[in-house]
Amino acid sequence: QVQLVESGGGLVEPGGSLRLSCTASISTFMMQTMAWYRQTPGNTRELVATIKTGHITNYADSVKGRFTISKDNAKRTMYLQMNSLNPEDTAVYYCFSQIGSNEFWGPGTQVTVSS
Repeated sequence: QVQLVESGGGLVEPGGSLRLSCTASISTFMMQTMAWYRQTPGNTRELVATIKTGHITNYADSVKGRFTISKDNAKRTMYLQMNSLNPEDTAVYYCFSQIGSNEFWGPGTQVTVSS
């Protein structure tokens, strides 16, 4: 069973930055897809950004130009650098990974953007 643990969430003022980390219990090199999702109460989980084999990245329109997804296989860690945060980015952020047909999720980390 793959374990994923997110960290780096917290409270930040509008316009500020945070960097989320997702550390895996096994090598992230094996994961053909890793991604960040976010969810607010009463809403479905929303895809924020993905990184696939070959470090191919994709972003939701709402975060393009502000967020950057990356991965360090040597550290078994995926990152989400979030800049120019606004209150609409407030959510629980989840780490996701896929190996073959198996999918894994982290428990989530809260990000709150508020003055």
